[in-house]
Amino acid sequence: MNCKISKSQISGTVKCPANKSYTHRAIFLASLAGDESRVENVLFSADTNATIKACMDFGAEIEKKESSITVKNKIKFNKTVPEINTENSGTTIRIASAIASLFDHEITLTGDESLQKRPMQPLLNALSELGAECTSTNGNPPVKIKGKINGGNVTIPGNFSSQFISALLIAAPLTENGINLNIEGNLVSKPYLDATISSMRNYGVSVQTLIPYKKYNIVPQIYQKNDFSVPIDFSSLALLLAANVLVGKDMIIQGDIGHLPQGDEVFLDILSELGVKIKIENEQIEISTPEKLKGGKFDLSNSPDLLPPLSILILKSENPIEITNVKHARLKETDRIAIISRELQKIGINIDEKEDGMVLKNSNSHHGAEMNSENDHRLFMAFSIAGMYVGDCIVSDPNSINVSFPNFIDEIKRIGGKLEIID
Repeated sequence: MNCKISKSQISGTVKCPANKSYTHRAIFLASLAGDESRVENVLFSADTNATIKACMDFGAEIEKKESSITVKNKIKFNKTVPEINTENSGTTIRIASAIASLFDHEITLTGDESLQKRPMQPLLNALSELGAECTSTNGNPPVKIKGKINGGNVTIPGNFSSQFISALLIAAPLTENGINLNIEGNLVSKPYLDATISSMRNYGVSVQTLIPYKKYNIVPQIYQKNDFSVPIDFSSLALLLAANVLVGKDMIIQGDIGHLPQGDEVFLDILSELGVKIKIENEQIEISTPEKLKGGKFDLSNSPDLLPPLSILILKSENPIEITNVKHARLKETDRIAIISRELQKIGINIDEKEDGMVLKNSNSHHGAEMNSENDHRLFMAFSIAGMYVGDCIVSDPNSINVSFPNFIDEIKRIGGKLEIID
């Protein structure tokens, strides 16, 4: 399936979806607490539904409503757990793997074809160091994990994914001895670790920071029931803001930013550096965009999901945009560096691909093309926005948006976007 996209101008009000990362964390933590814990403003998507199903497979009783869930009974560690299919969700399989290590029998975790290419070995090594028996397919899913871990000292590299560290943190308080966690090298995506610690605190568990992003201590504790309201998703907001910059007119984005840490919030600073003026008032975001953006050099080490929305802004930039320190974007749903470099060249962008990023230059000679998003939700949305600016484009795999922004196409069409699903 493909999406045909014509030149468009969008205007009006659009609502930003809830945060996917916080939704994942709140569902897992509420399921470890139980006792009528409620999560409001939930993002229901393919990925977060995979987390809900995983928690239910672990024994939690979860009731879904229009925009919330209630966890009535928590995960049961004496339950015999079937194979857990986490579909396309990397966050789900990584946190679920750490939770699986708290059971005393073998649990298999798997996912779709794309997920089976994503690395798991650093996490499996850490769980093995803590006493679990772990096997995998060359370090990738499916994985088999047999616990239970009792805690202790563990070391894990920080340069692959912060999800590995978040998984260990979430499981740590439920071990008999707690965990002393050491992170080797430079940690990527640091704000996601902050998000995990903030979410755990909401459910009554504290993490002692000995050296920020290097060394943590988590003593045995019990998760306490609580309510949690999920803020908007800055990763999705960045895509909507990019659309506003490129093809928006009198466009308003609605959503409560909240006060929880989100690394992708830095996109507001990036836009300011590019010359965009931003106004945030009463849960509404409006911008004023210059005729041409300034360009610049941007380090995305802590915000790899900003790679797609930032890269397409080259279409309106008079100077190059250089993106650095984002090698871990090659380990997302796809190799986003390689695919963005390949596909944006089709519409007339000059790109110098680097191992850890890229340099984009505006040719000022744009033209339509067929772009392959490789079934990656963020790439589909970014390429679609670029298509509305360039015109006469076809982008593959529109169904991928179910991962993070299920109503993206409908919402963009509602405010003037010319998108049409075709065979």
